[in-house]
Amino acid sequence: MASDSNPHFSVWTLMAMVVGSMVGAGIFSLPQAFGRVTGPFGALIAWSIAGTGMLMLAFVFQTLSRRKPELDAGIYAYAKAGFGNYLGFLSALGYWSAACLGNVSYFVLIKSTLGLFFPVFGDGNTIIAIVCSSTLLWLFHTLILRGVRGAAAVNTIVTFAKIIPIILFIALVAWGFHADIFAANFWGGEDISVSNVASQVRATMLVTVFVFVGIEGASVYSRYARNRNDVGVATLVGFLGVLCLLALVTILSYGAMLRTDLAGLRNPSMAGVLESVVGPWGAIFVSVGLLISVLGAYLSWVLLAAEILFSASRYETMPRFLSHENRNDVPSNALWLTNIIVQTFLILTLFTQYAFRLALELTSSMILIPYLLVAAYGLKLAWSGETYDRDPSGHRKDLICAGIALIYTVGLIYAAGAKHLLLSAVIYGPGSILFIVARREGGKTVFTPSEWVMFATASLGAAIAIYSITTSLISI
Repeated sequence: MASDSNPHFSVWTLMAMVVGSMVGAGIFSLPQAFGRVTGPFGALIAWSIAGTGMLMLAFVFQTLSRRKPELDAGIYAYAKAGFGNYLGFLSALGYWSAACLGNVSYFVLIKSTLGLFFPVFGDGNTIIAIVCSSTLLWLFHTLILRGVRGAAAVNTIVTFAKIIPIILFIALVAWGFHADIFAANFWGGEDISVSNVASQVRATMLVTVFVFVGIEGASVYSRYARNRNDVGVATLVGFLGVLCLLALVTILSYGAMLRTDLAGLRNPSMAGVLESVVGPWGAIFVSVGLLISVLGAYLSWVLLAAEILFSASRYETMPRFLSHENRNDVPSNALWLTNIIVQTFLILTLFTQYAFRLALELTSSMILIPYLLVAAYGLKLAWSGETYDRDPSGHRKDLICAGIALIYTVGLIYAAGAKHLLLSAVIYGPGSILFIVARREGGKTVFTPSEWVMFATASLGAAIAIYSITTSLISI
């Protein structure tokens, strides 16, 4: 548990962590990402499915924060409590990797945005872009080392600042909405069939996951909450507000430009949409809003990434050195490891043609296992009746919500496809070395028989993925 010297977050600060984590790079790329694969009809179905599934997951987080208040490390703690040490570790590793990859996407999008005005930055993956991104990375690193309290306060301010440009975008595009363009885009293509629409919706799933990543922000920071009930409230209210913003940005854009034109926009595609409505100043306006938004989201995510490593280390699932805190109560070793990995991924973007899209898809893929395990633990808790003997209220509701959340997360894994699962294994397999080190430090048996099977599967998947990449069977 947090010591008395730790900061205590209000419900507003926790809500800002949720909104700040979710509203980042993804929302600014939605018009192009959706326009590339579907029309308004498919988008409405996609947001309905994603909204329902993620709402159920938000309810699961809310329920678990209330019924298991002693599990104060969020995603990692739920997976470990429900399914053992190794799956708990994989949840922590997957979540942390998603945070690192998400931060890479933020830096790429920042430089891609600047590339609209300064061609030297290109699409965010030129040498100059990487150098500038690296400078920002280590400036933020220094800020956070000065104290989580100060960084969280900055995040709260930035969260409110970045919502304003998005709301103005929605208002201006609604004002310039053309019903005839929207109608021409409606079906997303000439083939109006169930199979075609289903294919369109499936193609949007990883995008919707990416923009919802961060829904667990308050849960991860539950050890800092003044009141544990605030965690559930912050998660639910933050989610519903962000869902409205995401859906409006997507759907209204179809009334501003033809779908083929949306698909051809460079990111941040919201800039191109607003420019078509109000003129060149619209692109500048969105670009400034994006820079504020993404810098704030990066701050949220690097805090979350370091926190998950620190929490896992406290429970002896990550190596001990990651539990070190500096004099400002910041998990400094976890922060160093996080930013070293982000720096490595930034360098690797030099060799990837579609750096932002790849980072987006891999972030979504890595978060799927942690979300699946949270939903499964929520279902397990409700099914077994644990904690419901002393407080039976909401038992049936919790069971239904967890069941729907589990079905949704399984469907997401199916939608991701074999390629992204194999790429995820590249991290899960070799990353398990951290678990082995932690178990040996504690003098404990490394794997149970079932965990050996899981480790072997992850290692085999990693080997197949690496072979497929080197032989060009998988392109990145």
